Amino acid sequence: MHFMSATEHHHHSGHHSHHHGSGNSLLWALVLTIGFAVIEVIGGVISGSLALLGDAGHMLTDATALGLAAFAAWVAKQPPSARHSYGLVRAEVVAALANGLFMLAIVFMIAYHAVERLWQPQPVAGGTVMVIAAIGLIVNIIVAMILHRGEQTLNTRAAYLHVLGDLLGSVAALVSGVVIYFTGWTPIDPLLSLLICALILYSSMRLLREVLHVIMEGVPPYLDLAEVSTAMAEPEAVNSIHDLHIWTLSSGLVVLSAHVVIRDMGEWNETLTRLSEVLDQNFDIQHITLQPELTRAEGQSLVCDHACDNHH
Repeated sequence: MHFMSATEHHHHSGHHSHHHGSGNSLLWALVLTIGFAVIEVIGGVISGSLALLGDAGHMLTDATALGLAAFAAWVAKQPPSARHSYGLVRAEVVAALANGLFMLAIVFMIAYHAVERLWQPQPVAGGTVMVIAAIGLIVNIIVAMILHRGEQTLNTRAAYLHVLGDLLGSVAALVSGVVIYFTGWTPIDPLLSLLICALILYSSMRLLREVLHVIMEGVPPYLDLAEVSTAMAEPEAVNSIHDLHIWTLSSGLVVLSAHVVIRDMGEWNETLTRLSEVLDQNFDIQHITLQPELTRAEGQSLVCDHACDNHH
């Protein structure tokens, strides 16, 4: 296959496969979450518990988050097109960003109502809260396990964060129910809600920082640009590496491009194979674009012309 420039492409043919496991786990999580959210709304109204109603509202927003994540996982599987040459794998990153921001809104809303409850305590039926919160905890543990066993993309991690928030919310509601049932001390309800808000806020900020790093096309945190450059310059035929760029398209799909200065264009095919192996085996990077350049005697590098176009 002939390219118009002196650019060599090595595409990893299976780069969409990592999304297939995430869609099914998200759908199962969605069904379980919606089912229990309805039960919690009814229980929250009957018992008058903010912790229970807050958890129910949280589970309904979770259902929305899981729905968005499942839709994004499906969109990400769509094949590349003339309009989107990489396909729509970034849909998962967009969904993770939306879910992270959504989570922040939930945290501030619950915190506001919790503070309000501290100033104006209201009666809570501790027994009802205990029973429903205990069931909720079991449901949330099952959903969290389903997501944890599925493919770990930014998208499923954002959805998992929502479910983890729910799980903590169920624990808070359960403890709140027990304390109110045995002591009648109602401030425990909003106080535990505030504690959960703080935990979720910390996790949400971490996830959002990662998502923004991907959107800003930052080098994946586990890779060192200088280390990759040094490894690429090791083959004997390679004089130097410049314009090296590494970024993440979507979870598990890392892309690299670089200019490779070599002594002899006749060695390019062999050098390309060697560099592909180095990047794959040492850094797990399969999606690469490398451009060969010749070094002239006077020290200037020259991009080779069409005569040196050889696709490996």
